[in-house]
Amino acid sequence: MAQAFEFEIGASDGKARTGVIRTPRGEIHTPAFMPVGTAATVKAMLPESVRATGADILLGNTYHLMLRPTAERIARLGGLHRFMNWDRPILTDSGGFQVMSLGPLRKLTEDGVVFSSHIDGSKHMLSPERSMEIQKLLGSDIVMCFDECPALPATEEVVAKSMRMSMRWAQRSRDAFGDRPGHALFGIQQGGVTEDLRGESAEALKAIGFDGYAVGGLAVGEGQEAMFGVLDYAPGMLPVDKPRYLMGVGKPDDIVGAVQRGIDMMDCVLPSRSGRTGQAWTRRGQVNIKNARHMDDPRPLDEHCTCPACRSYSRAYLHHVFRAQEIISSMLLTWHNLHYFQELMQGLRDAISAGRLDGFIADFHAQRAEGDIEPI
Repeated sequence: MAQAFEFEIGASDGKARTGVIRTPRGEIHTPAFMPVGTAATVKAMLPESVRATGADILLGNTYHLMLRPTAERIARLGGLHRFMNWDRPILTDSGGFQVMSLGPLRKLTEDGVVFSSHIDGSKHMLSPERSMEIQKLLGSDIVMCFDECPALPATEEVVAKSMRMSMRWAQRSRDAFGDRPGHALFGIQQGGVTEDLRGESAEALKAIGFDGYAVGGLAVGEGQEAMFGVLDYAPGMLPVDKPRYLMGVGKPDDIVGAVQRGIDMMDCVLPSRSGRTGQAWTRRGQVNIKNARHMDDPRPLDEHCTCPACRSYSRAYLHHVFRAQEIISSMLLTWHNLHYFQELMQGLRDAISAGRLDGFIADFHAQRAEGDIEPI
């Protein structure tokens, strides 16, 4: 893997931009949405099916993989790509967010976090150095530095203390990551919804130097208006020539608003989680397939969609298999959702390239305002 990690910016329209991230395992076209394969699988999907939706990269989860089946076992079996049969880029998060979500099951110190496994109660230590070690064992193409992500709302004092520790952890992550040609390390900006703290965090990260930069600490309870308020300035604090990644986002309107504000990469469990709970995302908004009104409906979820669920199955069938708790329900609805999210990203890339992003966004919101109201 001699090829370096590179990011080339293409077209721009306002703050939004297209680009290509080049890695030894393939190109990632940005703005990019990354499906989440928490435990080395995107639930209800085959890897080749995920690729068929247009995904260039998947996200894996350090916390879950370190507990089961363990990073050491995955390394012995040839690394995460071989283990899960995905030969394209993989980004792994650091495990920090999941550990912080454990609440009373974890103890935080300057060294790192001691926590009890949610699986069997066993004790573990996760530090910047251990997080880097785990992600190296997994063979991640894009590695995230270890940070703390406090839930919002929180006092400015709490957010500032957390952010400054995360910046110290960022330096330790950089030191532990070392020199790994073909692999990238991303820093994570923190600071809650306070502009001065975001600026302080950005300056600390730039002084350390990373291959890409994430806007962290959002989509954790602050609401869309506050999130967009931060995104109005936070991406501009980060190096213009590096990828900008908004972690854990999101719904289609979150994605559109984030891209409009200069974000290049996003991830979220929403498409697959919604698919398993009978919810489909379409150009007209959300469809709850469990509703009785779909029982006799011969139409597809979306007549403009070319995914297998829309090409070959009716709403009536999808309603039936969901109500009957058949596995095919999760498979078809998840495939549809992932297809829709990737189609949305392609639409955003095309609109930016053509200099018509504002028109695309206006059409996006107009279609959603109409709702799922077409007569049978």
